[in-house]
Amino acid sequence: ARRNPQGLVLGCDQILECDGRIFAKPRDPDEARAQLDALRGKTHRLHTAAVLFAQGEPVWRHVATPRLTMRDFSDAYRDAYIARNWDEIRHCVGGYQIEAEGLRLFSAIEGDLFSIQGLPLIELLQILTRRKDIDG
Repeated sequence: ARRNPQGLVLGCDQILECDGRIFAKPRDPDEARAQLDALRGKTHRLHTAAVLFAQGEPVWRHVATPRLTMRDFSDAYRDAYIARNWDEIRHCVGGYQIEAEGLRLFSAIEGDLFSIQGLPLIELLQILTRRKDIDG
């Protein structure tokens, strides 16, 4: 927002939390394996935050907290999943991409799919429409 003070700037990020532990993007396949093992059979939360800036000032903030429950998959499936998907999941906290094969890791999902993917799109479109930044 400081580099573009006259523009409309959106910032978004996520934190994955399970059992009081915060997860980061896996550095290597071994760390992805450890993350998936820690999440397997449990429910975790993705805290997704977005802030909209206009003229360098925050004008809207939103936090969504979807809850996701991983099924109890086998070690063999986990290892094959990581091998098939490493190039994509290495950029993803928790070692999964919900919009790809990672969806198969889950038994239940509560919350907005867009927020799970990192952008609370419905809420963002509502505020942009109310502000008249987009037609509505």
